[in-house]
Amino acid sequence: MSEILQTADTTGSVSDADLLARTAAAVREAGAALRERFGEVVPYQTREELMGALAANDDTALRILRPRLTRLRPDAGWVEDELDGGALPSGEWWVVDPAEGNINHLHALPEWAVTATLVRDNQPVLTVVHLPLTDQTYTALTGAGAHLDGRPLHVSRTADLGLSVVATSQARPDEDDDVVRRVGSSITAMLFDALVVRVAVPATLHLLNVAVGRIDAFWQFAGARADLLPGALLVTEAGGTISDAEGRPWTPQSAGFLAAAPGIHAEAVSALSR
Repeated sequence: MSEILQTADTTGSVSDADLLARTAAAVREAGAALRERFGEVVPYQTREELMGALAANDDTALRILRPRLTRLRPDAGWVEDELDGGALPSGEWWVVDPAEGNINHLHALPEWAVTATLVRDNQPVLTVVHLPLTDQTYTALTGAGAHLDGRPLHVSRTADLGLSVVATSQARPDEDDDVVRRVGSSITAMLFDALVVRVAVPATLHLLNVAVGRIDAFWQFAGARADLLPGALLVTEAGGTISDAEGRPWTPQSAGFLAAAPGIHAEAVSALSR
């Protein structure tokens, strides 16, 4: 597979569908490298030790992803910080999270992934999310649907928030006080209105579950491009509704994010707006 990537046409004549397949191959290869590092809890006693362990995982995946993806799209920019948010300059950009749920990986928890998304003029064009421990690959291509290992995905058809499983996530450590309070109040609101509320990191895995129809809505305050763009494209292509927490169109500059089955989106907005 790496030989295919090394000899791939990089002149821009490759279709987006072919580009998606080649991106998926690179992401799966990076995931295999991270899987080899997974198993025991990685100890750390200081913030510096923690950051070093997180960086070691990132570097393992990026040593594979960066040259492969750059070879596929030599003129595309590269988002250096996976915690960055906001709009990107025009043109193509790779938005990559080499170890989404990195802290889970360090703690020998299974909820982590490798993601790569190609953004074109601030619109996600294609995305790949690979779960190395289960060897599952989620893909989405604008206008062509969302898939799990080739099987088409569709969001839940639930039409009652009171019967829904919903989820949220902590966007990053050391969030500012206002965001922390808003997260807490939103969880309380959903505990009153939804059937079950799940709270865990990372965001991308919740969004996979929305796209598949296992859960009915996901929301988050703050957040970065790398943890929301892949799932946003997957949910949209699986027939879901994406907005900010107030129901307005979502962009990477938005202060809130909501992905939901269409039948409960309005109810979820109402709950989060209280």
